[in-house]
Amino acid sequence: MEAHHIELIRKTIKLAQHNMRQGHGGPFAAIIAKDGIELASGCNSVTTTNDPTAHAEIMAIRNAGQKLGTWKLDGYELYTSCEPCPMCLSAAYWAGINKIWFSANSEDACLAGFNDSHIYQEIAKPTEQRKIDMSALLPAEGKALLAEWVTLPDKVMY
Repeated sequence: MEAHHIELIRKTIKLAQHNMRQGHGGPFAAIIAKDGIELASGCNSVTTTNDPTAHAEIMAIRNAGQKLGTWKLDGYELYTSCEPCPMCLSAAYWAGINKIWFSANSEDACLAGFNDSHIYQEIAKPTEQRKIDMSALLPAEGKALLAEWVTLPDKVMY
């Protein structure tokens, strides 16, 4: 294994530790890099920003997108102090991240009070069986909106 992988994962751990000790959020940090060169980083700030999406990986992906001027992070790698939660993993897929390196795993996170297993269980259920009640309203209008999108000649696909 190349030394830069170890250096970058250690840096995420130190960022997470600093973030946690400063009281800025949970013990999580992430770095986006390519060929061992850091592009952007992010730390968890859920509790200080009152934003449940302000996870370290999401913040790093947002910062990388801003720096590059694109949402496409193909060829980039995500280094994170802990295995990504379902939201962060989904964001990595949407961004086109090629590889995720993590330190602690989801079981370790669970032991520290960060248990995401219920989310995976909910996603696997049919919508009518989920804890959050979901109901469709005006489905024909929603489908018409999507049909219009399909016909737009200058749309940017993502």
